Amino acid sequence: MPPMLATPKKATNITLSADVLSEAKALGINLSQACDQFLRELVRREREKRWLVENAEFIAAYNSSVETEGLPLDEWRGF
Repeated sequence: MPPMLATPKKATNITLSADVLSEAKALGINLSQACDQFLRELVRREREKRWLVENAEFIAAYNSSVETEGLPLDEWRGF
């Protein structure tokens, strides 16, 4: 995962399960950092999923084209 760039922070309120919160604090887990990292990854995965759905028609058409016609410029490939 690439290093996170310094980005502005915004205070927010969240509700967490009391047992998990208590254990996380006892373990010295930085809640803000843990939530930020998890949410960042969740957003990345959701964007990827939506991109695949939005571009499914093009991807299917391209794959079909490659199956019938081969890869573009394949005849000049040296490997």
